[in-house]
Amino acid sequence: MAEPILLLERLRALESQYAHLSPPLMERAGEAAAQQVERLVGATKRMILVLAGPGNNGGDAFVMARHLLAKNYTPYVMFVGEPDRLPPDARRAYSAWRELGGECHARWPDCEPALIVDGLFGIGLSRPIVGIYAEWIENANASRSPMLALDVPSGLDAERGRTTGPAIVARHTLTFIAHKPGLLTGDGPDHCGEITLASLGVPVDHADGALVEPSLFSPHLRPRRRNTHKGDFGSAAIIGGATGMTGAALLAGRAALMLGAGRVYVGLLERQAVDSLQPELMLRQPFDALEHATVIAIGPGLGRTLSAHEPLLAAIDAPKPLILDADALFLVAESPLLARRLHARAAPTILTPHPGEAARLLDTTSALIQDNRLSAALELARRFRATVILKGCGSIIAVPEGHWYINASGHPGLATAGTGDVLTGMISALLAQGWPPLAASLAATHLHGLAAERLAHEGIGPIGLTAQELIPMARQIFNGWIDRFGC
Repeated sequence: MAEPILLLERLRALESQYAHLSPPLMERAGEAAAQQVERLVGATKRMILVLAGPGNNGGDAFVMARHLLAKNYTPYVMFVGEPDRLPPDARRAYSAWRELGGECHARWPDCEPALIVDGLFGIGLSRPIVGIYAEWIENANASRSPMLALDVPSGLDAERGRTTGPAIVARHTLTFIAHKPGLLTGDGPDHCGEITLASLGVPVDHADGALVEPSLFSPHLRPRRRNTHKGDFGSAAIIGGATGMTGAALLAGRAALMLGAGRVYVGLLERQAVDSLQPELMLRQPFDALEHATVIAIGPGLGRTLSAHEPLLAAIDAPKPLILDADALFLVAESPLLARRLHARAAPTILTPHPGEAARLLDTTSALIQDNRLSAALELARRFRATVILKGCGSIIAVPEGHWYINASGHPGLATAGTGDVLTGMISALLAQGWPPLAASLAATHLHGLAAERLAHEGIGPIGLTAQELIPMARQIFNGWIDRFGC
């Protein structure tokens, strides 16, 4: 099963439901944190700097410190809160720490610790951090020591993935019970580092969302029968490529071809005889490509002129699976007619906006989209009755029924021209081969990020990675998936 993601309301309900577990959740969290510290620092018994806050996150830190002390580590606990004002569970954790002989300090230590543990603020934080805690965060971020955040890095909004003031930049985050969306999207990945989930023995029967992983789409990873031909794998049409932008459409077409579409028609607004790098692509006029396709992707290099409007309207009206990207999204945002026709479609629709395109579609700003990426993706899915991939750090895939997923693969190397066109081509290939829209969106988005990661591991990027380089690596990983998961 895919790892669950919970919104804070459901998470708090679970915490309340299982508040009477034995041992209690705070004890379980603190013990899990101590075990994580052991994994990170190994046998060294050097000092572990523990930042304990004035709430339950601080309680987790006190429990962890107690376990570390019992294992002969040297926890140096910093705490300036008022013990009597701690929540009940955290107050008990504080008392247990002091009864064991543990001390609390207000002064930053003179030596560099083996590890800094952030137990300042958890999911309940709703305002910028100021004062002494802001100073501690600044000191921690300036330290050369690695950092482990408990549940969520202090200063990060656990639901929206945004920071509004000082925030911990951790190398590792141990999150409890379930993933939180803010750790996985927006500013989250830059502050969380490597995320480990500790369920604390709490079952999550009804997740709000899920982390994208192959188990979500592995039933569609089937080896091909020997007795097949290209007609069995569909025909994808890529419509775009206005003057000066043919590369975008060709990139999408190449990706569709290498991810297994039987035929790929590239309907270019600027006529070109052949793609010399990929002569297997059939370059046609847009309406000819539309006629021959079983799946349509429109937008890469389409342009925003009147000449782009007519093929876009025809693509929207065609009773075939449709992907809208790039300039097609801009034109829909500018035309109430296109928006109405898009909403009225009966065939499957996939939209792949980046935050700027999402902002135009929702008549807002990119900043507000980024302020609540999950809400924006869900609203787009509902408004256009489409599967939506809101691209960016932690791409969000949402469907009209309200289900959503966050993809954690990828890196900053994808922030370069043409990578979105490659993603569009990959989705179109999977749709052409009969994949359902959601499965195709999940698989292509995850594969797109994994290809970038694998290339960087081999020394290609992240800086200077080009969109074209993603395509053969994606093909290699995809075939590996079929070998692994196919039945």
